[in-house]
Amino acid sequence: QVQLVESGGGLVQAGGSLRLSCAASGHTFRSYAMGWFRQAPGKEREFVAGISRSGGSTSYADSVKGRFTISRDNAKNTAYLQMNYLKPEDTAVYYCAAQISGGYYDVRTAYDNWGQGTQVTVSS
Repeated sequence: QVQLVESGGGLVQAGGSLRLSCAASGHTFRSYAMGWFRQAPGKEREFVAGISRSGGSTSYADSVKGRFTISRDNAKNTAYLQMNYLKPEDTAVYYCAAQISGGYYDVRTAYDNWGQGTQVTVSS
């Protein structure tokens, strides 16, 4: 098991940037593939980005390709989501998640552990 805590959310104008962080507890962070999901009011939780255990492989939802970048620092037990050129439709609660199986980045049920979420609001 790994416990996850997100931070870095907030209010930003359209076109701006935010960097989300996901701090993981324990000494097994490098054993987990990581993902970011988001959930807007009245909508289902959707995949945003995923990264392999080593960081060598990444995957993105089409809606964020070219704007968002997922990364990780295994020495710091932390995953990141750099979000640039933000749009009002990016407004949501953002969750990080960890999966021991690895590779099924966009499959919500493949993730074993979830953070509590951080709110991102993009104003027009």
